[in-house]
Amino acid sequence: MLEAAEVVLARDGLDASMREIAEVAGVGVGTIYRQFPTKEALYQAIVVDRMRRLADRAGELASAADPGAAFFAYFTTIVEDSTVKKVLVDALATAGIDAKAGTPDIKGAIEALLVRAQEAGAIRADVGMEELLALLSATCLAAQHNNWDEGLRTRTLGVVFDGLRPSGPVRRTGASGA
Repeated sequence: MLEAAEVVLARDGLDASMREIAEVAGVGVGTIYRQFPTKEALYQAIVVDRMRRLADRAGELASAADPGAAFFAYFTTIVEDSTVKKVLVDALATAGIDAKAGTPDIKGAIEALLVRAQEAGAIRADVGMEELLALLSATCLAAQHNNWDEGLRTRTLGVVFDGLRPSGPVRRTGASGA
């Protein structure tokens, strides 16, 4: 049901109907309402499921043979996932529901991927979690706001990734960037 709801939500946005979700899931609308008494409850379940899947993916990549490739793959996954998640988060916010409630915190998993990639020499040593989260947020917001197609997303991520890779000696800069 959650997969069907994601498909319908991606297609119809917040106008998605529980009846349409039930049809795509191949169940009766009553089945949906028994599990999720409101549309908001269904949206919350989707967000929790998506975040769990992102946390699981980070865990899988944490032991990858190529830490740099794992890091960049995960960054890409988050950006790809962000557009659908944004629709859900907006729907929950409109309903006055905390989108983060019940979701796993994935910052530790992201940091583990970052540290491994830095130790492997794939990411600049002067990139900390603060910078990484700023880049992730900015990239996700731009992708959402401008509805990037796959080509633009790939090209833009290439530019971002080039900025994260070491290009010779690097030094940590102050907050002003000087």
